[in-house]
Parts: sequence; C-alpha cells; structure tokens
Amino acid sequence: MSERPDSAGPDPDDTFDEFAELVEEETRRDPDLAVIEAGSRTLRTQGGPPQADVPARPADPEVDKALREVEAELATRWGETKLEPSVDRIAALMDVLGEPQRSYPSIHITGTNGKTSTARMIEALLGAFDLRTGRYTSPHVQSVTERISLDGAPVSAERFIETYQDVKPYVEMVDAAQEYRLSFFEVLTGMAYAAFADAPVDVAVVEVGMGGTWDATNVIDAGVAVVTPIGLDHTDRLGTTPAEIATEKAGIVKQDATVIMAQQPVDAAQVLLKKAVEVGATVAREGLEFGVLDRQVAVGGQLMTLRGLGGEYTEVYLPLHGAHQAHNAAVALAAVEAFFGVGSRHARPLDIDTVRKAFASVASPGRMEVVRRSPTVVLDAAHNPAGARAAADTIGEAFQFSNLIGVVGASADKNVRELLEAFEPVFAEVVVTQNSSHRAMDADALAAIAVEVFGEERVQVEPRLPDALEAAITLAEEEGEFAGGGVLVTGSVITVGEARLLLGKG
Repeated sequence: MSERPDSAGPDPDDTFDEFAELVEEETRRDPDLAVIEAGSRTLRTQGGPPQADVPARPADPEVDKALREVEAELATRWGETKLEPSVDRIAALMDVLGEPQRSYPSIHITGTNGKTSTARMIEALLGAFDLRTGRYTSPHVQSVTERISLDGAPVSAERFIETYQDVKPYVEMVDAAQEYRLSFFEVLTGMAYAAFADAPVDVAVVEVGMGGTWDATNVIDAGVAVVTPIGLDHTDRLGTTPAEIATEKAGIVKQDATVIMAQQPVDAAQVLLKKAVEVGATVAREGLEFGVLDRQVAVGGQLMTLRGLGGEYTEVYLPLHGAHQAHNAAVALAAVEAFFGVGSRHARPLDIDTVRKAFASVASPGRMEVVRRSPTVVLDAAHNPAGARAAADTIGEAFQFSNLIGVVGASADKNVRELLEAFEPVFAEVVVTQNSSHRAMDADALAAIAVEVFGEERVQVEPRLPDALEAAITLAEEEGEFAGGGVLVTGSVITVGEARLLLGKG
C-alpha cells in the first residue's frame, strides 16, 4: 500500500497560539459540582483544541433509555476481570457472523502501558492519509461507546445500540452452544468487528483487553503487531515476571507479520524476538530501527524529532505531555510506516506535513489531561507502578507546581503500595478516596497503606470522590490564589472518568 497524496501542514506559530488559548465555558450544575466550586473561588475550564472525544449521555431521552437497556444487558455478563482463557467463544461468534474481522487489514496492539494512547496516534496518522479507520480500545473513561470508534470518533449511541441489536441473536445462539456465555468484553469485541465490517473501514486499530494469546481480540491476523512497554500488571493472570507476561502478549504476533517493539525489559524482549523467529515475523525495535531523537517541552505538549523506518521526522508537535508519550509516538509512527510498507517494500518516508498534522490533532482523554485552571486539575489514569512513575516524571516536567495535591482512588487488585511510592516525592499531600466500582479498594484500607508511605500528617481520607475533589482543591489553594497549587487525580481509569464527569467534562 502506498502513501496518500501530500497535504499541507499547519503553520507552527498558529498552532502554538491556538493551543495557548484558554476559553471560558459554563460548568454543569449539579449538587456535587456546586460543592466543588464552593471550595474554589477561581475554578475555570481549560479550553482549546484538540478536544478529547469523550461522549456525554444522549440528549434524546428515548435514545438514552435504549442505551441504558443495552448497558444493563451487557452488565449481566462476566465482567472484564472474570476470565476463562480461551478464544473458543469469540471464534464461534465470528463464525456465525461471517468472519467480519477478515474483511479489513488490522494493526494489533498489546503491552502493559501506553496501548490506548498509541492506538489513538496510529488512528490519527492513518486518518490523515485518507484511510477510513476503526479503533477498538478499552477500558472506557466515561461511556461504553468510546470503545468503538469510526473515522476517529466514538460511534454514536444510536449506532452502538443498532450494532448490539444486530449481533444479539448471534450472541444468544453462541451462548446456547457454549459451556459459558460470552463475556462483556467478548460481546463488545464482536460488536466492534461487525461495526468495522459494516462501515466498512480500510484498517482496524485494535487494542487487546488483557494479554494476547487468549484475548478475545486475537481472532484477527494483523499484519502489524505492536508491543508497547511490558511491566508487571495482572500478575495473577499473565505471570509474575516480564518474560512470563511477554509470553502471553507474544500471542498476537502472527505468521509473516511485522512486529513494532517498544523498549522492553531484556527478558521480555528475548521472548518476543524468539516468537518472531518462530513465525517468520520481521521485527523493528525502538532504539535501533526507530526511536525518539529529540524532544523539547512546548506549550501544551512537546516538540519532537522522531526517527522512523524511512528516515527522520523533524518539528513534530504532540499536544500530550511526557517522555512516555514521545515514545508512544515513535512506536505509532513506525507501526503506520510498516503498514504502508516503509522498510520492506520501499524506504521512502511518509509525507512530513501530513505526519505533523496528524500528531498535532491527537487527544488522549484521562492521560495527563488538564480539565481545570486556578487551581490546575490534571487527570491521569495511571493504575500500576510503571504508569505511576511515568505520571510522576511527567507532572514535574510539564507543570511547575509548588504545592501538588494527589487524589487517589485505586482498584483493590492492583499493586497500590508501589503506585503510592511512585507519587510520594511529588505529592505534598494525598487525599485517598474510592470510586463507585465494585473493584475499588476501600478508602480506609487505601489510607492505611498511604499513611505508611506518606506519613499520617500528609494523608486525608474522603470516601466520596466529590468530597475528595473539594478537599484537594482547597488544599491546593492554601498558598494563595496565584500560587503554584495543583491537583492530580489518578489511580484508576474509573476514578478519572468519574472525576471528569464531576468536573463538568462530558
């Protein structure tokens, strides 16, 4: 597949001016938000593109009712934390649906951290080259419809409902024939693959739910397999070492594919390279065949020079913070180059202006996302130690906070101690809380660990998230209206999503 025609890129000066603008907007009025605003004299919304594409509830009451009914039906199925490691059920569903996942080429993404951001960057690049894209990612920040995107935006509630109704008879047929019913994630995966075929898309960008070999998404034969950095997470299901986890994730590497491999622990890299040899796959490694040559902090993000498979790409602006996002960008660029045959069929780089335009358009909701100013409130969905370390490094680089308050609500099945230890050097104080999920760690249990890490005088407990946000905002303002106070909400995608709603986003 060859590159699409050149397209003009934005003027850098105009881009920076645009991203520097702050636009006032009205905040949603509800009792919880009123409490939060009462604690801040100058709580304001940050505006300006790119806008994170997190859909609100449908405005039409009938559509909202229908979507809630679909959500309720999906909720009766096994959740994403209850697994029976097999692709038998999803394969049976694909069979009765007519193998929709084989009607388009795919880029498949696994790894421990950075999958969703990388998927969004890949999607933006492919779209900039005039390809129609489908993107399937998880978990969602606020709305289940976020998980299935067409043409760079979540499907509408109406289309989500329609897709569910279309596949429902086939789902019930498979349920009746299997020992276990299809899970929540398996049904959503089937919906995504069917929606992509129906669109139809030119290419699907698919993020695994967990692992790789037996993940429900792994009924595709992707020509490009992407492996973001592997760390310790879901150790009860995937293994207790990077090598064991890599063994599961290597399952997405198919015969004759191209593997785009982010920087990995040595033992994980060895597993991935061995799998590539076994199936005749070609490997491109970050730091050798591609990588980040330079990055500079810029207004609202960073300016990068990337080395791709086809050459250097200079002055690439990315409106996301952190070294980890620059590395994600390098991986995404190499994946799209591989998809277009750069490095195999030819060595021509992609059009630089199109690449710049694509990266400048990327948004990643809940990933170092600023949702308020005065004091600044930042959301980051770090939920494991590696993600927390990246967030802690980024918050120090991108923001000049003299008084940073953490709001942490984590899941009970995570390595909470190491997550808190990663944030200890950057949080002046921490407010521990819990989200509404049944997986949430009890606030008092989380506080007991936090006291051991931070000391009792630096820990405040607020079981209700609205109260935690109010308390953190008040603490951040204690240095004065124009001081460098800030709030970082983190610990779980669910915590971040609920905070986003309380703060009027969506």
